[in-house]
Amino acid sequence: MIGDNSKFRALYQREKIKIEERLNNALMYREPVSLYNPAAYILKSGGKRLRPILVLFATKATGGKFSQAYNAAVAVEMLHNFTLVHDDIMDNADKRRGRLTLHKKYDLSTAILAGDSLLSVAYEYLIKDSEDHFKEILDSFTHGLVEVCEGQSMDKEFELLNEVSLEDYLLMIGKKTAAMAEMCCIIGANIAGASKQTIKAMAAYGRNIGIAFQIQDDLLDISGNETQFGKFVGGDLVEGKKTYLFLKAFERASGKDKKKLLRIITEKGIKRFEIPKFKELYSNLGVLEDAKEEILRYSNKALSELKYLNKEKDKDLFYWLTDSLIKRNR
Repeated sequence: MIGDNSKFRALYQREKIKIEERLNNALMYREPVSLYNPAAYILKSGGKRLRPILVLFATKATGGKFSQAYNAAVAVEMLHNFTLVHDDIMDNADKRRGRLTLHKKYDLSTAILAGDSLLSVAYEYLIKDSEDHFKEILDSFTHGLVEVCEGQSMDKEFELLNEVSLEDYLLMIGKKTAAMAEMCCIIGANIAGASKQTIKAMAAYGRNIGIAFQIQDDLLDISGNETQFGKFVGGDLVEGKKTYLFLKAFERASGKDKKKLLRIITEKGIKRFEIPKFKELYSNLGVLEDAKEEILRYSNKALSELKYLNKEKDKDLFYWLTDSLIKRNR
């Protein structure tokens, strides 16, 4: 892969700023403020804005212009935040990105309704950029939403199950995380009027990079720098989550190591002071390196789809994006 490129990084930041501006204005002057102020609060929580960037980059790389896809980019970010609001409610999370979650800052009913409003307004914005390929774009957006809900349901099911396979886990993140990245790439390519073959290739890029992204999240949770990561390292172990790392370790462990990991399931997590011990266990079992190899494997699968792009500079843009995602520290 190519190294970090200041030109592409500047482009990402420039387009991210434009998305932020549109998100800040999207709910302004709407009433009632009791609905739209909470919805605006969640949109101001920041983040990488990866999903709208994927829409814009996919549009540009397949023959379109950024200006054709800003409304669709806003739509997918609203959809993403709709899912975050409901995820936080289901997880009873207190904070996200260092700020109070919506249901903690306001109340449960307000959070549910504000989340629903984000989804409704997302469809309004999506339609603005969907004139030429309305059905395809609308179908992709809706299918992405369905898959995210299915993935979240599977994730919640996993909390109650003692046995979850790696195959089950990959299916779950394929829906919960990767399906939205796939959807973003499909929408961008459709806005640009790309060929069916190109749309299919962009879809495959999105799905594979989405899986790599989630496994990278799992890895960062145990190996990241707390200051850069934005939350305490080892949170997945404390919560007893069945991540790629845990499932790989459980698959590989035996004897006393297996019993230690089994306790995470039976006791629904560990104490924070135990995190270093389990990090050492993961390292001894080789699952940290396994995760890195899997991230690289899915990233390379994603990059293999770029052969269908016509211009080298468009390929380079996605090479840079992929490289920055798998080398991120938060």
